[in-house]
Amino acid sequence: MKAIHHTLKCGINAVLVPCEAQSVAFGVFVISGSRGEKPADAGISHFIEHMLFKGTPTRKAIDITRAIEGSGGNFNAFTSEETTCFFAHMPDDCLGEAVEILSDMYLNASFPADEFITEKGVILEEIKMYADDPDSVAEENLQRLVFPRNAIGTPVAGSEQTVSKMTPERLRAYMKSHYLASNTVLAVAGSFDIEKTIALLETKFAPSLVRRGRKPAFKKVDFSIPQVDEIRTSRDIAQVKVAIGYRTFGLDDDRRYAMNILDALLGKGMSSRLFQEVREKRGLSYNISSMWHPFSDSGIFAISAGLSAANMAKMMDTIDRELEKIATRKVPSAELERTKRFLTGNFKLGHEKVLSKLLFHGGYFMAYGKTGDTDVELERIRAVTAEAVRSLAAEIFAGGNRSVSWVMPR
Repeated sequence: MKAIHHTLKCGINAVLVPCEAQSVAFGVFVISGSRGEKPADAGISHFIEHMLFKGTPTRKAIDITRAIEGSGGNFNAFTSEETTCFFAHMPDDCLGEAVEILSDMYLNASFPADEFITEKGVILEEIKMYADDPDSVAEENLQRLVFPRNAIGTPVAGSEQTVSKMTPERLRAYMKSHYLASNTVLAVAGSFDIEKTIALLETKFAPSLVRRGRKPAFKKVDFSIPQVDEIRTSRDIAQVKVAIGYRTFGLDDDRRYAMNILDALLGKGMSSRLFQEVREKRGLSYNISSMWHPFSDSGIFAISAGLSAANMAKMMDTIDRELEKIATRKVPSAELERTKRFLTGNFKLGHEKVLSKLLFHGGYFMAYGKTGDTDVELERIRAVTAEAVRSLAAEIFAGGNRSVSWVMPR
């Protein structure tokens, strides 16, 4: 069955995705992420995400956890550059509990003072954990290089300096200005009754409870500002970590389907070109991969690898040759078809999971303001031509549009 869109009386959009399953997932998506934060507030969206689990006027943190886990379910949340999402995955007769708990968190988070102090310490430890991970350091530094004058380039968790200065009052004020009906999408996927679920959502997100206001806007990426070429940092590690990045268009561009194929051709799986050339033929790295990370109006295509310092020049030469090849020669038809089957097959396998359906359809509505159609998505992938991939590669990899982030052994 196709996804169903319903606008609640409070103004919140809901996406319902019924399917055959023995479970149900419920998610709350909010347009609130690091990209919308001022420098002094860096990390505040992520901090709010943590604090929503810490209690409401009628529930302590342990009550929230026990209500979900007591039914055998699980729940979690994440914050990205543009979105915060809270979700629960439950047995199919427990949707009511999931909606009850997550609506209470969304509407009535109380930010208890003792929990705030404890959680601040947890987040500071999280920031230190990322600083100890060379892959995270390489990726965070790369994003700063690719987006040097936009909040996209700042870490989602913020810094020790900004997080240390945050107060419950500041978090409440920020949440009040961002957790709005116009900024929120609800999603339900799995086994549930459509009419009963709509009635449940209308009750738990009643107009009298939901905040309204003007939808905040992100600062647009200025493509005239060049990327920063390179950064090198050092850590107590045995291997060099490198992340190479190219600024791209975002989710608002129909070339995203060709971009997904380009990404898969170069760095997804052991049969990808970079894996074959760098690891299998030359033994320069244990692992090399690529990733396209799109935002609403821009994106970053990144190649990541670990290697010995002695192989740095050979690695870069090999990568450059592969990028030049894909930008100047059409992909052979057999390879293109294999890649399309890889992508469509992965998509289908992923969508057998209720939680994957939830995240896809909730995220799709957040990005495009309409329901997604998985059949259409698959057809758009199948329709990509070899020339579309070549011309896209030529545009992205041409003319100095590159940043390189190195993390070197001390």
